[in-house]
Amino acid sequence: MLTVSMLSDDFALHYLLHSARLLDERVREVMERFGMRHRQARIIDALSRMEPTSQAALAREFNVTQASMSTMTARLIEAGYVSREIHPSEARSNVLRLTTHGRGMLAEIHAAWNAIDDVIADCLGAEDAETFARLARTLRDGLGGHVPGGHARGTQGSHHGVA
Repeated sequence: MLTVSMLSDDFALHYLLHSARLLDERVREVMERFGMRHRQARIIDALSRMEPTSQAALAREFNVTQASMSTMTARLIEAGYVSREIHPSEARSNVLRLTTHGRGMLAEIHAAWNAIDDVIADCLGAEDAETFARLARTLRDGLGGHVPGGHARGTQGSHHGVA
């Protein structure tokens, strides 16, 4: 027999996961307005702090395989946001940099992320939204997450270190 305590809504985890999924949908909608995916935006944002850098370093920062990062950066290169250049001191290696177009997208990316922050503040109120962000950052850090391209693991980096 199913009791009330066995309902999945009784677990804080499910509220958090459901909210994250709903926010992810909102982010996707906002990012689609200028033809970009959220993960691509996160890579551009991280690259702005890391450049010039290698694909391998980006893969480590995002905790993905080099093959996955290669696929993602190839799309960004094709779209004109990122360039791949021969490493200045290692001719057999490449480095990635933002193009002028990619650097220009940072303002749009940050505006999109601000719009989502506003949605959160509208739902929770400004004070609770700040508390929620602080607690979410603490949870992320405690689980081993960090801002990709941040100065040190666990630091906030930019205002919008959505990691």
